[in-house]
Amino acid sequence: MNNGTTASTAPAYAGAVSAPAVFAAVDIGASSGRVMLGRVSPESGVSLETIHRFPNGVIELHGGLRWDFDALFAELLKGLAAAATAARENGERIVSIGIDTWAVDYGLVDKAGELTAQPYSYRDERSRGTVERVHAVISPEKLYATTGLQYLQFNTVYQLAAEPNLDGVQALLIPDLIAFLLTGERRTEATNASTTGLFDAVSGEWATEVLDALGLPRNIFPPLIQPGEPVGTLLSSVLEQTGLPADTTVVAVGSHDTASAVAAVPSQGPGTTGQADFAYISSGTWSLVGVELDAPVLTEASRKANFTNERGVDGTIRYLRNVGGLWLLSECQRTWAVQGFSQSLPALLDSAAALPAGGPQINADDPAFTAPDNMPDRIRAAVRNTGAVLPDRPAAVVRCIMDSLAAGYARTLADAERLTGRSTGVVHIVGGGSQNRLLCQLTADATGKPVVAGPVEATAQGNVLVQARAAGAVAGGLAELRALVVAGTALEHYEPAGLESGTSQRRVRVPR
Repeated sequence: MNNGTTASTAPAYAGAVSAPAVFAAVDIGASSGRVMLGRVSPESGVSLETIHRFPNGVIELHGGLRWDFDALFAELLKGLAAAATAARENGERIVSIGIDTWAVDYGLVDKAGELTAQPYSYRDERSRGTVERVHAVISPEKLYATTGLQYLQFNTVYQLAAEPNLDGVQALLIPDLIAFLLTGERRTEATNASTTGLFDAVSGEWATEVLDALGLPRNIFPPLIQPGEPVGTLLSSVLEQTGLPADTTVVAVGSHDTASAVAAVPSQGPGTTGQADFAYISSGTWSLVGVELDAPVLTEASRKANFTNERGVDGTIRYLRNVGGLWLLSECQRTWAVQGFSQSLPALLDSAAALPAGGPQINADDPAFTAPDNMPDRIRAAVRNTGAVLPDRPAAVVRCIMDSLAAGYARTLADAERLTGRSTGVVHIVGGGSQNRLLCQLTADATGKPVVAGPVEATAQGNVLVQARAAGAVAGGLAELRALVVAGTALEHYEPAGLESGTSQRRVRVPR
């Protein structure tokens, strides 16, 4: 099964691709965003240049947690203008723009094309009260058998059920909303559509029976588009603000950032043929832990294990589970900074690595850790609930987080192998967490598998590679794209080190 754009069918957009061509990657996460320029060559792989970084985050507005989307879009335009200037000064031409962000959230746009309000954040609690209402109409079993989506209380389906009025509006997922404001074209990119809970996991189309059952308009989302297909060219107002060439095209990429990150996993194995010989962990604010398949797994056992079947580039299935992520660590650092403790992250991790193994752990996936608040206190409270005690020292809290994440990764990968009937020989950690040597080593130890760490910028690399292939600058399927990642990335390798017999006090020695 392959409902995505393959190398042999990837459409070329209408725009001159003259050497040297560069590609603009808009990559926005839950805490920050950036505009990058990507260059691709068969010899050196993918190189990235960060042009503009900007903060992103939730704000209290109109009684809820929302994204400051107006500020985000203004910063994005600044970044595109700076990218256009940088490319001109270097004698290059930006031929396309690709956009990826986090999943599930959306903005409502009226018939006139106006955003009706700043989009809600998935960290808002409004959807908590709609879960039972949705499940009363369509059971969790039926929902999973259709959509294959992991249950999370903030999934788009539950958020839409919390909307008081959907008359005359469309929901545009965040990357699609950005593309609309750049081009005036309304589309829904498929990898992100698959995270909504309203997408059929088998057919690769909208799940109309779910929409109908919940009383949602069938056109609540715009038509689907696949990675590699053109969205449109830039509006004149955008051209004026950015100075980009008139034929610059917005191209759909894996707009769910994890889809782009998985496309850039530097595997040299046959994972795209359905033989999932590698596992991946996209480690950032959240951790997405899973394997790559060619068909969804929709069994009741899979539902009970809370695994998700999301689309990847080229019609692959990202079979994964959300696990807690480095949000826990960043929130602790934020709290400690307010309290006057400002030890650097490397020093914190060194102190944590020096502590003995076997310390207390938490369930890093607990929804109690979703909202921003005093994270160290919440972690200590969770440890107390297990009957253990966590010392009131930052190093102890950090070690608890790292041990808990690694243990969660190991459990999830063991479940993925059991549910798919396939074994994995190596774990690839991509994203920001690939720089965390302590986490990488603990993951190797917990899983008993070698860990390959990198690239840090997997999401942006996957974004750029899909654009480059659409433009004809590179060719091939995922294996060929991943070979380019390997060519241009310095990877770190971690071997599992079992505890010595009778020893529970082993300190972690991470490679330098």
